[in-house]
Amino acid sequence: MWGQEPKTSHGPRPSLTLDRITEAAIGIADAEGLAGVRMSSVAARLGVSPMALYGYVGSKEELLTAMVDAATPPPPEPGGQHWRDYLAAWSRAYRDFLLGSPWLLEVSPLAPPTGPRALDWLDRLLVALSGVGLKPGEGVNIATALSAYAVSSAALAHSLRGGADETDMAAPGDYGAILARLVDPARFPGLSAALGAGAFGGGQEWVEDADFTFGLGLLLDGIEALITLRAKEEQ
Repeated sequence: MWGQEPKTSHGPRPSLTLDRITEAAIGIADAEGLAGVRMSSVAARLGVSPMALYGYVGSKEELLTAMVDAATPPPPEPGGQHWRDYLAAWSRAYRDFLLGSPWLLEVSPLAPPTGPRALDWLDRLLVALSGVGLKPGEGVNIATALSAYAVSSAALAHSLRGGADETDMAAPGDYGAILARLVDPARFPGLSAALGAGAFGGGQEWVEDADFTFGLGLLLDGIEALITLRAKEEQ
């Protein structure tokens, strides 16, 4: 991924590259889901034997790592935006690219980034926060919180749109109505009150942008409060 493998001018040019292998694997994942990605299926798509892949990726786990980075688009550029505007655009773009390739949600989406494309996202967010007075490491913590929110929002939206079939609860439909039939007010008084007030609405309402924007606003308010606190500490 980083282009640091040794190169030699001796012998025939290799017929495979990591880019070709990951492109083939991503094509399978997009068409069949992550379950369809096997070393044998990737090799068949490329017209080679499975053993030929191991000169580039040592295992399926390494292949998945390369796939995640290759499928990650460039982040939005700060471009002089106010930090809050940029973090909002960053978080929404993060959620949207996960929804565009839902198989990414199955590959440890909360693992620390290791590839260059994934680290581009962290770098741009830190650039946007430079100069606002945060302590060292707080920018990384903010990136962790926002990316985790984007991942959870993408997973929920994907599930409620019918992308998950593990349980009936994940199917499309009126989630609030399902809960209303199950929730005992004696055991769940707070949840029962929220249901009675219509806080959950229908399943479609859960995947609308207003819900994502509401939660994101809470996070950004917290970040703004932290920046204000750090400024007062410097006075």
